[in-house]
Amino acid sequence: MKSPRDVVLVEGVRTPFAKAGTKLKKVHPAELGKIALQQLIAQTNLDVNLVDEVIIGNTGSPADAVNISRVVALNAGIPQKTSAYTVHRNCASAMESISNGFEKIKSGTMDVILAGGTESMSQMPTLPPKKFQEIYEKLFSARGPKQALPLLWALFKADIKQIKALLQGNMKDEYFPQISVMLGLTDPFVGINMGMTAEILAKEWGLSRIMQDQYALRSHQLASKAIKEGRLKEEITPVFLAPEYKEVISEDIGPRDSQTIEALGKLKPFFDKATGTITAGNSCPITDGAAMVLLMSREKADALGYKALARIRSYGFAGLEPERMGLGPAYSTPLALKRAGLTLKEIGLVELNEAFAAQVMSCQKALNSDKFAQEKLGLSEKVGEIRDEILNVNGGAIAFGHPVGATGTRLVLTLAKEMKRRNTQFGLATLCIGGGQGGSMIIENEG
Repeated sequence: MKSPRDVVLVEGVRTPFAKAGTKLKKVHPAELGKIALQQLIAQTNLDVNLVDEVIIGNTGSPADAVNISRVVALNAGIPQKTSAYTVHRNCASAMESISNGFEKIKSGTMDVILAGGTESMSQMPTLPPKKFQEIYEKLFSARGPKQALPLLWALFKADIKQIKALLQGNMKDEYFPQISVMLGLTDPFVGINMGMTAEILAKEWGLSRIMQDQYALRSHQLASKAIKEGRLKEEITPVFLAPEYKEVISEDIGPRDSQTIEALGKLKPFFDKATGTITAGNSCPITDGAAMVLLMSREKADALGYKALARIRSYGFAGLEPERMGLGPAYSTPLALKRAGLTLKEIGLVELNEAFAAQVMSCQKALNSDKFAQEKLGLSEKVGEIRDEILNVNGGAIAFGHPVGATGTRLVLTLAKEMKRRNTQFGLATLCIGGGQGGSMIIENEG
């Protein structure tokens, strides 16, 4: 039943997603966010004076744009009077931005919110080793050459040791640079990389290497088909590379139409090199990109003459063991379904973020398991089956990539657009979250 305080998704826009280190590597995340937000404003002919707040997810927190939401908002033409803040929930940051907007609109506090996420994983810095940091700290406070010269000599010797560590590829050496992306993808509680959490799930749920590679191939094939058929153009705005604008990026850089099972099979395990099955091919690549959506109360959208894409029915976040973080959707989805008053059987399309092929398939198995439901969720029976034919029908993050702070919005946007095309009533967007959490959102087609 419709209500004036229903929260509706009016429209959404995203940039192309590009594998880190490729075409978008020099584009600042604030610029990526601005591009998506400006296009969304233009596409909806939105009066920016009506915007109550801007909420944007980001995990990299660039030093020159710590509250990146405010920077994006002002650069996109949002008035100075309009507040903006940044949210961080690791992989679900951009879903968190939508859930924050949902609560503010649902409560009657606000009526018009711009939400989304932006991330440049290419520009996450490489940090100097702690040994260097100690020398720099003393050098900056040195008084005169007498104190500075010994420190400069110490810095020179440290440089020599760093070169040695780099040549040996010894990442554990105290003089090896700290790669912030790798630090961010290592769980601080259990001390293992996200890839190792996927290895745990692959072993526990009996997922072989070939099963994972076949899933990865499916992602590339579906994504390539969606690109060829122009379905993704509905959600993508091009990025004109500055300053000459000689090159325009208008499609995702990641999906491989030529991908084969043979090529995937040649890749070596990346995380557990001895007995592992997780490779660069059956994992999502680190990625750059941004995505934004316009949220309104139903009464405001109706008053302004907007025809919404979807209504946000509910959302849910849940925690679990950090070493099994990939199962997050199996914990958060029952919460979202309960709050929406729905069952999994009623869900017609699912966007489940593909952090790893093993993680997606583990979630499918867990949700369809009575034992898991009883032992882990306290339910009497399984949540239900996510059939392959309704799952990530345009491909997923194994092909497109996963710009951590933007993915949550991309999932909801892609889902809403496909639901409209197929006239599907209910859809689920869900993802696992580093640190041992899951996020899920249920939306309903307004068409």
